[in-house]
Amino acid sequence: MHEWALAESILTAAVEAAEKEKMKKITEITIAIGQLQQIEQDIFEFALEEILKDQEKKIKDVKIKIETEKSTLKCKFCENTWSFDDMKKKLNEDESEAIHFLPEVAFVHARCPKCGSPDFEIISGRGVSITSIKGEK
Repeated sequence: MHEWALAESILTAAVEAAEKEKMKKITEITIAIGQLQQIEQDIFEFALEEILKDQEKKIKDVKIKIETEKSTLKCKFCENTWSFDDMKKKLNEDESEAIHFLPEVAFVHARCPKCGSPDFEIISGRGVSITSIKGEK
């Protein structure tokens, strides 16, 4: 599952970052999930919990905070901005699923709601990232 792979990647990246900072234990990880990624948050959280059960002491009892980053898209032609919520209403299930796995597919399925142009940029709300790691040295 997509969420499981993301959970594994986040935890691996957190451990690597902590090692670079010479942390003995990670106490908190804050994760930002872009709305455009359409992560099933309950599956993602479950995956994190299950993966953490088998982790070394350094990350075993970590507190995980998950924040959703709202999407903002901007038309390059008329400069209109809109959100993924506005766009999602016009997508069918297959299109929405495609964007879930590869957010850049949005460029194939979306148009500016004001002028209809397919030429837009994703300003915010894409991807999954670690925004902070706290721990003990």
